[in-house]
Amino acid sequence: MITLRQLRYLTSLARHRHFGRAAEDCAVTQPALSMQVRELEREIGAELVERRPGDIVLTETGLEVAQRAERILAAARDLVDFARHRDVLTGQLRFGIIPTLAPYVLPRVLPRLQERYPALRLEVRETQTRLLLDELSSGELDCIMLALPVEGVDVETLKLFDDRFLLAAPSSEPLPARKRVAVDDVDQSRLILLEEGHCLRDQALAFCATKGRDLPAGLGATSLTTVMQMVANGYGVTLLPEVAVETEARDSRVKLLRFTEPEPARAVGLAWRRTSPRKKDFEALGTIIGEALSHGRLMQSAQRSESAH
Repeated sequence: MITLRQLRYLTSLARHRHFGRAAEDCAVTQPALSMQVRELEREIGAELVERRPGDIVLTETGLEVAQRAERILAAARDLVDFARHRDVLTGQLRFGIIPTLAPYVLPRVLPRLQERYPALRLEVRETQTRLLLDELSSGELDCIMLALPVEGVDVETLKLFDDRFLLAAPSSEPLPARKRVAVDDVDQSRLILLEEGHCLRDQALAFCATKGRDLPAGLGATSLTTVMQMVANGYGVTLLPEVAVETEARDSRVKLLRFTEPEPARAVGLAWRRTSPRKKDFEALGTIIGEALSHGRLMQSAQRSESAH
C-alpha cells in the first residue's frame, strides 16, 4: 500500500538529489528514507531512482511519479486545512512573499494582522517568484504575495494594488525640463538592476528596453537597498517601486522622479492553489494588507502636508 510518507520522501529526494539531504529535510535517518523509497518502488513495480556514488537521478517514471506525488500531498494538506480551519485566519498559515515586497509590506501588515487575528500562527518565507510558485504547488506554502499575473491554471489570484515605479537618480543630476520623465528618456546603459531571478529586474527591462539601445549597466544586486546605495553614490539610476519609497528613499543623495502617463507599474496580489479550502482566509488576509498599506499611504500624505506648511 502506497503511503503519504513514501510520497513525501520521494518528492524531497527529487528536490535535493541526495539521500542525506533529503533525509535531513524529512527529519529521518538516511537508511529509513532509502528503505521507504525502495518499498515505494516495489509497490509501483518500477525503478524510480537511479543511484550513483554521491548523487542520484530520478528515472523518467520517477520524475512523473514525483510530480504526481506533489499534487497528492498538496491535496492531502488541503483536506487537513478544510477540517481544521473552520474559523477565518486561525491556526497555521504558511505565507510566501517576494524580496521586493517583504521589507516594505510586512512591517505594516504584521502588527495589524496579529491584533485582528490573535489565533493565527503565520510562518513567513521570503524568496524569489519561481521558488514560491514551486512551493505553493507542492503544498509547502498556503498563500504567496507577488507580482501578477501568475502562470498556472491551478492557481487562483486576488489583485491587491498597483505599485507604480519612480525613477531614482543621483540628486546631483540636473532636473529635467519638465516635472515628469518619460520612460524613453531613461538611459538604459546606466540602469542598475537586481540580479537574475528577481521579477523586478524583468519588469524594469520590459518597461525600459528599446531595440537598438545599450544594455543595462553591468551591476547587479540582491536587494533594493544595495541598488539604492549604488544610485546614491552616482553609479547610475534605477526604477524604484512606490511601496519601497518610504524605506529606501531617505538618502538626500537620491531624488525621485515621476514618470509621464501612463506610469509604469506592477500589479501586486495574492495567489493560492485553486483546490485550497481556505479562500476566505486569503481574502481576509488581502483585506488586512489593503488596510495596512492604505493607512501607510495616508500617513505619508499627511506628513508631506505638514512639512509643506
